[in-house]
Amino acid sequence: MASAFDRFQELKAFDDTKSGVKGLVDAGVSTVPPIFHHPPGSLALDNTHDHHFGIPVIDLAGPWTPSRRAELVGKVKSAAETVGFFQAVNHGVPEAAMSQMLAAVRSFNEEPAEAKRVYYTRDEGRRVRYQTNFDLFQSPAANWRDTLYFEMEPNGPTGEEIPPACRGVVTDYARSVRTLGGTMLELLSEALGLHRGYLEHATEGLEGLNIAAHYYPACPEPRLTMGTTRHSDPSFFTVLLQDGIGGLQVIVEDEKLQPVWVDVPVVAGALIINIGDFLQLISNDRFKSVEHRVVSKSIGPRVSVACFFQSHGAAVYSPIIPEGDPSPQLYRSTTVEEMLQHFREKGLDGSSTLQHFRV
Repeated sequence: MASAFDRFQELKAFDDTKSGVKGLVDAGVSTVPPIFHHPPGSLALDNTHDHHFGIPVIDLAGPWTPSRRAELVGKVKSAAETVGFFQAVNHGVPEAAMSQMLAAVRSFNEEPAEAKRVYYTRDEGRRVRYQTNFDLFQSPAANWRDTLYFEMEPNGPTGEEIPPACRGVVTDYARSVRTLGGTMLELLSEALGLHRGYLEHATEGLEGLNIAAHYYPACPEPRLTMGTTRHSDPSFFTVLLQDGIGGLQVIVEDEKLQPVWVDVPVVAGALIINIGDFLQLISNDRFKSVEHRVVSKSIGPRVSVACFFQSHGAAVYSPIIPEGDPSPQLYRSTTVEEMLQHFREKGLDGSSTLQHFRV
């Protein structure tokens, strides 16, 4: 095994190319470099077990009569309290906006390396950043993916900051997903037994919206590495668009209460919505921010676009405990920025961000 010093040098040499994993593939690599090797135990594919668990699919189609709304709140509540994931269909985001967003991300990543290098940076002050793994230098093993980040709100990038392949497309897509986010805030508020405007008011409308557009090239040795290490999201909730390749998995308990990985299937026209760490904290563990990962595949590329809904600024949040509920407070009060800072510092190391905030 390479020494820590050797590993740093290998990481730096890779990062200095500013060509990402796509650059390795374009160079014709037939083996996965050691910096991407993951411990065998972290690669176990437990989803071969014989279990009967599916990711809920929730149809948001209207009209929303009072009884229809109550039905939807019940379904969202059930999903949020168990697997923490569901697939939304008839969600109001135009199919054209979704397909154009995926095509734009693919187009950017498949441009010549020299055209992309101007966007490659680890400067968190830049609102548009292209890079391989935000935690490349602190994670135990690198993930086989490249990412284009957009900090869309509260102060989004100018047109010149956005790569030409994505101009117009990303802002239109963000606008459509923002509308869905408002709907989700209402349903999640009611699922917590609160009035429908509660979370909108408490979070000031979740005016922080970040987008991570991931590009997972086909991997020559998929059993040696991961597309994304197991983690939960440091957001209130996440809206994920994925293409038809698949590879996303969530960890659930089977009939014997043993943790297993299950695939999140590709559902035509669906957007995946998952509870984030901040909503688990605010709900005092009533809602579950479930760990998930992306396995590497020999086919690809896989493209996905994650929209992270989070608050912005120094607002302090505490667990909401309904009046008369004897449950103890499970988390200390914190800010979104503190949680994000802890997440960035620890990276995708397989541990839960929430453990840092438990009382």
